[in-house]
Amino acid sequence: MASWLRQVARTPQQDSFELLSRPGMLSLALGLPAAELFPGDALARAAGSLSSVAALQYRAPEESLKPHVIELMSARGVRCSASQIFFTVGAQQGMSLLLRLLLDPGQEVMAEEISYTGFAGALAPHDCRLLTVPTNVETGIDVDAVEALLRGGARPRVLYVMADGHNPLGVSLPLEKRRRLAALAREYAFYILEDDAYGQLCFGANSPAIRSFEDRWVLYIGSFSKILAPSLRLGWVVVPEELAAELANVKEGSDLDVASFSQHVASAALGTGFLGKHIAALKEEYRQRRDAMERALAAHFPSSASWSHPEGGFFTWVDLPRHLNATQLLRRSADEERVAFMPGGAFSMRPGAGDSCMRLSFSYCAPAVIEDGVARLGRLLRSV
Repeated sequence: MASWLRQVARTPQQDSFELLSRPGMLSLALGLPAAELFPGDALARAAGSLSSVAALQYRAPEESLKPHVIELMSARGVRCSASQIFFTVGAQQGMSLLLRLLLDPGQEVMAEEISYTGFAGALAPHDCRLLTVPTNVETGIDVDAVEALLRGGARPRVLYVMADGHNPLGVSLPLEKRRRLAALAREYAFYILEDDAYGQLCFGANSPAIRSFEDRWVLYIGSFSKILAPSLRLGWVVVPEELAAELANVKEGSDLDVASFSQHVASAALGTGFLGKHIAALKEEYRQRRDAMERALAAHFPSSASWSHPEGGFFTWVDLPRHLNATQLLRRSADEERVAFMPGGAFSMRPGAGDSCMRLSFSYCAPAVIEDGVARLGRLLRSV
């Protein structure tokens, strides 16, 4: 095996997958969209309408899909052209390709101390120096800490951030923090990788994407997985035009191109104009599930616990008493209460960060199931 892979330990996510395979396990762990909300009929009609064998062949990116992405980007306050859009196999590949494109060994990379595990996975093969900054469930990334590191001489090539529906914290960045991050990227000439997989799923009035304030140094990552269906494996990045051309070279060495069939199906479905109403319905349903999660936490968790109030996305972050280790608690939860969650340590970019926390997903389960799962967890917490 490659040396970097030998250093990758078994993750709490893998433990969670193992636990979820047990019969009767109730999962508040995985950030899956609700299957009953998939636009199955619209996608089936779109697939059935395809008459050209071109949809089954290797081919260049589907240009008819790009106007729909431009419209989605406009909803995020971002103006872009078709030549700045590059399709990927989900947001995860977009992240991976951008890191491959940008990073040389030994360069600095900056991220929040509690961050999305997929970024850590994409970064693992690169011999880089990781700089972490504090973050919290109310205001997100500590921009003062970012600026202090920069003024102290740090020169990251990349800063990774989720401005809306943060995974795992659930926080959405205040407008002023978005402006400051964009300004710092411009001043110090580093790239912000803005992972906006949940940006279309804000429950209230959402702020524009960070890229709306800076189109040279902010590279945007989007996905259809949360608003259409994950199995399409279809995402996109918005980058300066010259980087889009270079990304094509990087991607060709990986998997040639994005599945033509998925691009055709998505384009045909979106061409019917259903997406606006569909996204509105998703936001309302996920808002109700978030509310169900918060009511259940208030009813069943001890007063020593606290939790985030997500304004978008799929996740609630729970802070437990400091003496509890959520990774150890997970095994008891599975054995005694038949409930799985994600321990906060799984998202730690700094040893020890998040050890006494848990991430609960409210996206996949109906409100009654959320109530049952949180009640079981509350019973366990009162016993420890």
